[in-house]
Amino acid sequence: MLGDCHIHLALDGYDYKAALGRHRETVDDTPIHAALDRYRELGITFLRDGGDKFGVSRRAKALAPQYGIDYRSPIFPIHRRGRYGSFIGRGYDDLHEYRQLVAEAKAQGADFIKLMLSGIMDFSHFGVISDEPLPPSEVHDLVAIAHDAGFPVMAHVNGADRMAAALDAGIDSLEHGGYANDEVLHQLAESKTVWVPTLVTIANLRGAGRFPEEDVQRLTRLHMNNIAAAHRYGAIIALGSDAGAWRVPHGSGTADELALLTEVLGPEATEILQIGEKFLQERFSFC
Repeated sequence: MLGDCHIHLALDGYDYKAALGRHRETVDDTPIHAALDRYRELGITFLRDGGDKFGVSRRAKALAPQYGIDYRSPIFPIHRRGRYGSFIGRGYDDLHEYRQLVAEAKAQGADFIKLMLSGIMDFSHFGVISDEPLPPSEVHDLVAIAHDAGFPVMAHVNGADRMAAALDAGIDSLEHGGYANDEVLHQLAESKTVWVPTLVTIANLRGAGRFPEEDVQRLTRLHMNNIAAAHRYGAIIALGSDAGAWRVPHGSGTADELALLTEVLGPEATEILQIGEKFLQERFSFC
C-alpha cells in the first residue's frame, strides 16, 4: 500500500478550529491514536506530516512506531509573519528569527523544514491566490539556510511564478502547485523536486455547495490536466492527500487521492507514485 506523503494529524477533515482546539492547552492523544489506527488498518506504513504549532505532529511521530508507521515531521511549518500560515505554523520577521526557528525545529527532532511560500487558492474566485508572494531572493535564502542546516525542504506553494521561484531555490518537494503552467511544469520535470499535488483537496469540494460549483469543477480539471502534463514531461509525482483538510478525513482521504491520481495517470499510477514516495523516504530525514 502506498503511504501518504502529506497529512496534518492536527486537523480532522471536518472542522479545523474544533480540531485544533482539542490541542490548545495540551496535546490530546485520543485523536492521534484513532488516526494512526485507521492508517494501520489500511496497511499504510509511511506518513509525512506538514506539521503544526501545537505539538501534534511531534507527538504523532513519537507514537507512530507502535503502529508500524514510519512517520516524518517538520514539527511545525514556518511562514513569514503576516502571511498565510499563522493558524498552524510559526512565524518569522527576519532571517535571524527564521534561523532561530530552524534551530528550534532541529532541537525538537524535525526531519525536514516545511516552508509556507504562498497563500492558498481562493475557491470562490478562479485564478486568485491569497497573499502577496515572497521575493524570490527571500525564498532562496530560506531554502539555503535550511539546506545548510542539514534539512530537506517541503514547500507549500501555489501559482506558477511562485512555483518557479521555489524550484529555482532548490526545494526538495513542492506541495499543492495550484495554477501551474506549462513552463513551470517543464522546470519541475527538469529538477529533482518531487511534486505532491494534493488533488483531493480540490476535487472533494465538488458538489459540497460551499464554493461556486463552476469554479471548483474548472480548477479540478486544470489541476488534473497539469498533473497529467507533468507526468508526460517526466516529473516525479508522489501521493499526498493533505488529510485533515476540509472533506479530506484521515484514511479515506488517502484512498480518494489514489483514485483521483489513477484517473489521471492511468493503470500504472501506483507504480508511478511509488517512485515519488521512495524519493521522499530517502530524502526527507535530517542529515
